[in-house]
Amino acid sequence: MEFPGFVNETIIDTTVDDFWADWAEANGGCRREDEGEREPAAAMAERDGQPDSAAELDGEPAMDDVPELDGAIKQNESDDGSIQAPDVGMQFDSKEAVYDFYKAYGKRLGFPVRTRSTTKHKNGVDMVGVLLECSHAGSRSTRSKNQLKPQPSMQMGCGAKIRARTNYEGLWEISKICLEHNHPMSPTKARLFRCYRTLTPQAMRQVAINDVAGIRLHKTFNAAVVEAGGYDQLPFIEKDCRNYIEKVRQLRLGSGDAMALQEFFSKMQAQSPGFFYVLDLDDESRLRNVFWADSRCRYAYKDFGDVITFDTTYLTNRYDMPFAPFVGVNHHGQSSLLGCGLISNEDTQTFVWLFTAWLECMEGRAPMGIITDQDRAMQNAIQIVFPNTRHRWCLWHIMKKVPEKMGGITEKKEILDAIHESIYDSQYIPQFEQSWNDMIQRYSLQDHEWLVVMYNERHR
Repeated sequence: MEFPGFVNETIIDTTVDDFWADWAEANGGCRREDEGEREPAAAMAERDGQPDSAAELDGEPAMDDVPELDGAIKQNESDDGSIQAPDVGMQFDSKEAVYDFYKAYGKRLGFPVRTRSTTKHKNGVDMVGVLLECSHAGSRSTRSKNQLKPQPSMQMGCGAKIRARTNYEGLWEISKICLEHNHPMSPTKARLFRCYRTLTPQAMRQVAINDVAGIRLHKTFNAAVVEAGGYDQLPFIEKDCRNYIEKVRQLRLGSGDAMALQEFFSKMQAQSPGFFYVLDLDDESRLRNVFWADSRCRYAYKDFGDVITFDTTYLTNRYDMPFAPFVGVNHHGQSSLLGCGLISNEDTQTFVWLFTAWLECMEGRAPMGIITDQDRAMQNAIQIVFPNTRHRWCLWHIMKKVPEKMGGITEKKEILDAIHESIYDSQYIPQFEQSWNDMIQRYSLQDHEWLVVMYNERHR
């Protein structure tokens, strides 16, 4: 995978001496130990780690898992116990120790880290070099055609990085560093970066058990938050639980079930040529997602597909896979099914697949409007698949969250009544805005984050 801003160049070593001799040719712009020597920025090519994922619009590229912090970091601690800043000449026993140290340093300062590249010896086995960088490095292009609301990206051209190589003693030594960042640091939010998140074995067991019992994942995660004493005490987020459950559900849905489903769909298609279905299989040919629509759904969309709703709050009984129907309204004001799917995860990548399958089923005709809940992954997928469709949030879902968001406020009942009055009793936009601002002033809610976000996104 190409990384923007960097050039790929493969190093073919003849000896370790030749490898070290390459240092004298050029320098990439950050200071290093050897005086006057410059190193090319394209010195490392072989990739180590996972590529960017579309599902991670809110996260950074993956980094190989590394062991817990150990004695290697202790060696580079200051007298007060804090992690020292990287410096040229620091030595470590292994490549993993370099990972540990830079991750600990990044977490303390508040920036995510990732593996940029590694270099192997001429034997093609032994690692002799590694380049670690801030995950905000590089730049990222977007496929969204909506220029007014571009997709979020972590890449912002940050040049902070460290390079380490094996020396003649067999130790890993930092040879070049660049500590300057071009973005704000977030020490208090560092735990949210993917490279610092870990789903504990206890959490895995609890999530799997509750999923079998039919308990919604959101409730399971909230229980874990309460048990840990707050969100900041958890080493993982709800998204990590969802990714884990996706794998668990794939194991539950055996090959026999997937084969039976495919046979049923094939039978339906033989009986009705207008029947449409798509199966999504993983790398091991296990069923991951499925979409289907009969001829009535397709005909109904031609007449009643101007505005549709999409919801994933339903669960099947056996597999606990979210049921995702596309629904329209006919000329009698009745709900009309326009297709449906079963999905194993609720991330951007899955929704992109489902929306694309539905759009293909409807002969490429996108709806004029779509109504969903406030799920960010849905919003990202809609911008990708339906860039010209007007996206609106479901008011019912918003109002359902109001009591929870107002929890702990003394005048909760009065505020709830005022919110209902502003929304349901306002006939015109200026009237709503005036009523809302009066409520905010009356109950001193100027700093209530959720209400501020809702008001700023009121056009939805």
